[in-house]
Amino acid sequence: MKRRTFISGGALAAAGWMTAGRLDMLAGSFSSTPAMKNEKGLYEQFKSPSSQYRPFVRWWWNGDKVEAGELVRELHLLKEAGIGGVEINPVQFPSKFEGDDLGKPSLNWLGREWTGMLQVVFKEAKELDMTCDLIVGSGWPFGSEDLTASEQARIVVIGVKKLTGPLDYSISRDELFLEADPAVSSPWAGRSYRLLSLTLAPDPVSDMQEMTDLSDRKDDQFFDLFIPEGNHALIALIEVTGFMEVINGAPGASGPVLDHFNEAVVSRFLRRMSDTIESDTGPLADHVRALFTDSMELEGSNWTGDMRDQFIRRRGYDLFPFLPLILFKTGAMGNVTDFHYTVAAEPALEGMIRRIRHDFELTKAEMLEERFLKAFAAWCSGIGVKSRMQAYGRGFFPLESSMIADIPEAESWTMNWLKHRIGEEMPESDYRRGRAYTMINKYVSSAAHLKGRRLVSCEEMTDTYTVFNTSLENLKIGSDQSIISGITHSVFHGFNYSPPEAPYPGWIRYGGYFNEKNNWWRHFHLLNEYKARLSSLLQNCEMYADIAILPPTADMWRLIGMQNEPFPSVLHAEYLSLVWEAIVKNGSGCDYISERILESADCSNGYLHYGPRRYNTIFLVQVESINPVSAERLFEFVRSGGKVFCVGTVPYQSPGWLDYKEKDEVVATAFGKMRQFPENFFLLEKPEKDFIGWYATIKEAYGISSYMSVENPDPYLMQIRYRDDSGSDFIFIVNSSLHNSQKTRVVFNRDIYSSRHCSVWNPETGSRGRAVLESDGGINLDIGPAESLLFVFDRQKIRSEWKPLPSSGIDQHEIAEGWRAEFKHCNAGPSGEIVMGGLRDLKEMPEYVNFSGTVIYRNTFRCVTDGQIVFNLGKVYGTSELIINGRTCGVKWYGHRIFDISGYLKPGENIIEVIVTTSMGNYMKSLTDNPIAQYWTNSGNKNQPLQSMGLTGPVRYYKI
Repeated sequence: MKRRTFISGGALAAAGWMTAGRLDMLAGSFSSTPAMKNEKGLYEQFKSPSSQYRPFVRWWWNGDKVEAGELVRELHLLKEAGIGGVEINPVQFPSKFEGDDLGKPSLNWLGREWTGMLQVVFKEAKELDMTCDLIVGSGWPFGSEDLTASEQARIVVIGVKKLTGPLDYSISRDELFLEADPAVSSPWAGRSYRLLSLTLAPDPVSDMQEMTDLSDRKDDQFFDLFIPEGNHALIALIEVTGFMEVINGAPGASGPVLDHFNEAVVSRFLRRMSDTIESDTGPLADHVRALFTDSMELEGSNWTGDMRDQFIRRRGYDLFPFLPLILFKTGAMGNVTDFHYTVAAEPALEGMIRRIRHDFELTKAEMLEERFLKAFAAWCSGIGVKSRMQAYGRGFFPLESSMIADIPEAESWTMNWLKHRIGEEMPESDYRRGRAYTMINKYVSSAAHLKGRRLVSCEEMTDTYTVFNTSLENLKIGSDQSIISGITHSVFHGFNYSPPEAPYPGWIRYGGYFNEKNNWWRHFHLLNEYKARLSSLLQNCEMYADIAILPPTADMWRLIGMQNEPFPSVLHAEYLSLVWEAIVKNGSGCDYISERILESADCSNGYLHYGPRRYNTIFLVQVESINPVSAERLFEFVRSGGKVFCVGTVPYQSPGWLDYKEKDEVVATAFGKMRQFPENFFLLEKPEKDFIGWYATIKEAYGISSYMSVENPDPYLMQIRYRDDSGSDFIFIVNSSLHNSQKTRVVFNRDIYSSRHCSVWNPETGSRGRAVLESDGGINLDIGPAESLLFVFDRQKIRSEWKPLPSSGIDQHEIAEGWRAEFKHCNAGPSGEIVMGGLRDLKEMPEYVNFSGTVIYRNTFRCVTDGQIVFNLGKVYGTSELIINGRTCGVKWYGHRIFDISGYLKPGENIIEVIVTTSMGNYMKSLTDNPIAQYWTNSGNKNQPLQSMGLTGPVRYYKI
């Protein structure tokens, strides 16, 4: 089956799927969550952030081969690097390197020795003022070896044999089981099968009455059948119990995944965990901030013991006879491998099947919400800790599921640095290329905003590919993009438990090699200080948005089924993320909403109000199907003065099956009435390209307000606005390009700067300076590669002026020749000093192409100019420290490498030293006898090209 992209849209809707009252239970109070208690003022906190704002790390306890002394040592190592907390995460030992485990035994999850290690960590972390979170179970999704069959995850699948008659045909039950068995990523060897029904159907089929039910023979071992003339299909509906194993589970928490649709099973598992740990440690609330669940990669799990009964109760009809037609052929992660696996349906029947498929997806989402998500949150609350959750995968409401946890979490990846060129491209053709944030981030952060939560966590810089080639500059670009998507706190993915004596380069499960042996580890604290300052600000503010986007979720469900978030195998309305990006890049802010939000919202004076949020503009992106209640609420919004823009199509039907004709009529009537308000209701064509320009035109043509304008919007230039409790505004602007500067002029709306002072706060240093705006609120910007700016509008007058160092000046001189370089290898490679003459990329020097470590570039120059002198290193691949006459001028680890050296010069000859730390990937590729190095740099899709390294310049100094 060729991968398809569906471009028709929809939004969550169904017959009576959720009343406003039921959603209110999920939404809670409409008042905003108050800021964390802050003994310092906001700027004082920004200058010196408390530990809870610092990045955390996912701390993989590889194979649970942990020892007390090493746990303590690693906590201190992380503290010194500026990390504020750890997520304790037992995980399977990296299987490819089992011979390198030093013979250390694995501790059994929940065993006395294992809980003893928890006590060691809890005690030491408290003394270090570090936070502890703890993952539930091990690996993902959680389960254990001792689950009974009734507690194991289930999936209902179809096995189809397409036949042409007349034909005498024989097949066994085992052959049907083999045909249906889903090729999941992590199959469990102990899975069992049960034949639920057997159907013979013509292909194509036009009416359900044409299908012959053979289920009276489902207990037979062999089936001898006569196939009538023509094309037919034998369709076996099969339940597979225990079909998947915990992915990367450690001993004691491996084995089959549990049934997340069964609240009793979920609660029993959770209580067993907390009761066992607390019997040794005392209350977890004394030691742990939050208990955590990783993304729910349930590989398509769709069944439980009462699923059929629940569907009848909720939807009003029986799903079971239609399952042979609504299911697709699925494989890894539950992704569809064949959309045409079962028989084709004639158009009238196909419309019915799509509606029923939607209702099935809706039922699963409701049950997972009620029986897993809420059960997990209630358990956490009951033992006095917070719930932290990646409430997505396959089977969940994309938005509302993240409203349940105390700390909703998204994820951003660096796996794409080489594969998807983050910082080097930002195309419209692929939602992943150039983006570190995943498509789920906007859903998660929007859910937090709607709930009034300010702490939006992120599994950040997940890396399963470019482990040894990720730089601090890469991490900054990705982290800044996370912030643009609504993230306010980072949990780095991740830090491997790896004793110093482990074979070089250490035990590695995943991650961007956050390790003391990484060349840039000594500078890692600089990134963490930068991120901590931003987090201390953002967690005490509210992200601003007055535009809402309704995604086409219902149509996705009915056409292609639920997708595996955050990496759907097939996209529906593939340009959805381009819409929010275009809004942001044109100086506005937006959230996603859902139909359940619409149904629970109030409309007045041109605004849609939900909780702490209000929106004056709503975009429906390719929405064809919508719930009648949602349609009527949109009409109320339009009638009250709000603006609705339908992109690509106007909704014309309801999504579910029961009473669909009456509901379709309600939808059509509601949108017909909206058309009577031509100043508020609009149909827009989907642009073929240039979404940024498209939105700029729409904003101008239809009078959509923005809080800032950008003279030349660019794909790499993004911004986000926050407001604190005193009414001060903060606008964070980033340049996501790795190589190019962004020169532009931005104009801030008068409402932002009127009667306020404008300043720029520096997250890298904690300093701030007064920014001088022009009379119209404008300012010219030159934002270097990977750089960012934080504008603040408040009532505090700052005396010192913000004066960024320019990338060029007058009386400019280049230091092109005379360079020497001293090489200090990170491990056991070549070291020593050479005469380089002119600067060159180490990748182009055969003797140093595989170097890794520190290079000290030396030269001298006579400064022939006076005044304020700036030194510009040009292009540097790695971190860089400039030393003039033996005195350090500072470290630059991203963007322009520009230094003010006025106070460091002396008359006559001046001595330059530039210390550059390089990446490690080229060296790892050369270690052909090191299986770890080869796996991460030369193996399969991890085979990486040689990377540029070192100082390439041009090195210049000039007067400003």
